[in-house]
Amino acid sequence: MKIIKQISFVLLLLGILVPFLVLGYFLTQSTYDVSSLVKYNPSVTTRIYDKNGEKIANLFDDKHRYYASFEEIPPRIIEALVAIEDTTFFEHSGINLDAIFRAIIKDIKAGKMVEGASTITQQLVKNMLLTREKKLSRKVKELIYSLKIELSLTKEQILERYLNEIYFGHGYYGVKTAADGYFHKKLEDLTLKEMAILVGLPKAPSTYAPTKNYEISMGRANRVISRMYALGWIDTPSYEKALLESPTVYDDTLTQNRAPFIVDEVIRRSSSFGIEDIKTGGYEIYTTIDLRLQEVGEKAVKYAYEESLKRIEEYKIKDQEESEADSTLALSDINTSILNGALVSLDSKTGDILALVGSYDYEVSSYNRATQGRRQPGSAFKPFIYQVAIDLGYSGATKLVDIARTYSYEKDGEELKWQPNNYEKNYMGLIPLREALVHSRNLATINLVNDIGLKQLLNEFEKFGIENLPPDLSISLGTISLSPLELAKYYTSFANGGVQLEPHLVSSIDKKGVAFYEKSEHSKIITTEQQAFIMTSILKDVVTRGTGRRAGVRGIELAGKTGTTNNNVDGWFAGYSPTIETIVWFGNDDNTPMYKRETGGRIAGPAFSMFYENVLKLYPQIQREFKVPEGIIAVDINGKKEYFSDISKAPNTEVSSDPQEQLLF
Repeated sequence: MKIIKQISFVLLLLGILVPFLVLGYFLTQSTYDVSSLVKYNPSVTTRIYDKNGEKIANLFDDKHRYYASFEEIPPRIIEALVAIEDTTFFEHSGINLDAIFRAIIKDIKAGKMVEGASTITQQLVKNMLLTREKKLSRKVKELIYSLKIELSLTKEQILERYLNEIYFGHGYYGVKTAADGYFHKKLEDLTLKEMAILVGLPKAPSTYAPTKNYEISMGRANRVISRMYALGWIDTPSYEKALLESPTVYDDTLTQNRAPFIVDEVIRRSSSFGIEDIKTGGYEIYTTIDLRLQEVGEKAVKYAYEESLKRIEEYKIKDQEESEADSTLALSDINTSILNGALVSLDSKTGDILALVGSYDYEVSSYNRATQGRRQPGSAFKPFIYQVAIDLGYSGATKLVDIARTYSYEKDGEELKWQPNNYEKNYMGLIPLREALVHSRNLATINLVNDIGLKQLLNEFEKFGIENLPPDLSISLGTISLSPLELAKYYTSFANGGVQLEPHLVSSIDKKGVAFYEKSEHSKIITTEQQAFIMTSILKDVVTRGTGRRAGVRGIELAGKTGTTNNNVDGWFAGYSPTIETIVWFGNDDNTPMYKRETGGRIAGPAFSMFYENVLKLYPQIQREFKVPEGIIAVDINGKKEYFSDISKAPNTEVSSDPQEQLLF
């Protein structure tokens, strides 16, 4: 009997000492660094928004996570979590001994692991600091880490880290991410049932994910609600209402990318804002984009592209029937697979980019031709020349010479000759400046440049800030390379009443609720409001009765200019309403000619028109007429209204209409 007592005492002593010996052994084997949890700094998803606060996309690296501070997390979520996962969370010191012993007894009876006893702290340790292997050594380390974390962090800090770190299924890390992804809601807007769904997920995210197993997820949520009710944490009406609720669940892609061209451009520009960790830094980037206009911009480019393909097929058939020999471009050389387009639209008064479309289909080509493609604007460049002339005292009534001339120039020691033509292959003799621009007369424009003087013109162009201008008469035909966005910047000089604006894509950036970046306005005066209006009045005529008729829209005044480069390589329409400016470009990606009949007015004009038709539908209250500034004098000349100012004065005498009489020079 004495021996039995001694053996029993030894066993009891060993039972008491062994856990401490094991614990001591593991304590000596590692430093148990918990700094990654104490200084918790997880990768956080960056969100991109449009001007109205609508989300455009999520940007993240490996894990999609929004961060929620403890103050952001509703108390009900904490209660639901504690109720189902760890009822004594606020009483224990990291481990729950009672739960451990209960689990051990059940496991022994079952002969296998049937019940865990992990506290919320232990679950956090398993997710952050340990692997998920089921070994005694790992379990001991888990206990040590948990005790150490409880000494280093408050309960609130532990909960904050848990609810931001834990996986909630469907690629969502953190409760704030899951609330947005599954329910499209902020945490504070969740119902009790939705909260219960979320806190029930971490136990088995794949099994309980409502996007995969809705009924199973609802059953798990009801157990959470029942547990809260049993603990007396919710009343009977709340309990019964929550059990009956069937929330709407969304099955979204993680990026939710609604405007990939915008997202790509934001990423491309991120370093200029001082951002080097755009996919992990948790920024909230507010763009100037209007998602609704972005959508109609994409549709407009796609529509014009498809209409062009239809026309080309019709042209081929017709030309083949008439005479293949008459074609300036062999039909076999036409490769419509490389045809593409771009569109950029700005707020004329602020320079904010409202829409940015880089191709007719992002999935086919993600290259952004609106910002990165540089092409010759052709006649779309002419308004800058004419604005210089108007600022020098010319008016819409000033007569220009529309006849052919031969120009001699030297290149590489060889004397060459240049004899440009009008697109229509005819000459008008003397023609009013207004008509020369309305009908895009090349020869009148070249002669205007010659009249102003190339040197003076280039000096005047310095105010626009246009770089790399050709120092010869070819400038008259727009032989300069510009991206659609660059051309849009320069066109604000007309659209904004003589004040040029720097285009903006990003209005502000926040990080952790603190302002990180704010846009700054950059503008410069190019000309007076009166002189800019004279140009606008001419460009209005381009749309109503000139080369840009296909760009017109009933119910709103539009001004703009077509552009078609040599051999129909590029087709443009650059124009504006009283409040919105839009540039459209089409062409082949390899700089080969489009089909010979595809001009700027024919291919780009319809895209411009469709865009503004939708602008009117979306914003019927938009300003529809250009305002005539003070200081403008309207005069009727030959039945047409002409505008003059203190600089561009009205003619004092009647001008002869006989071109032959005027051409004696």
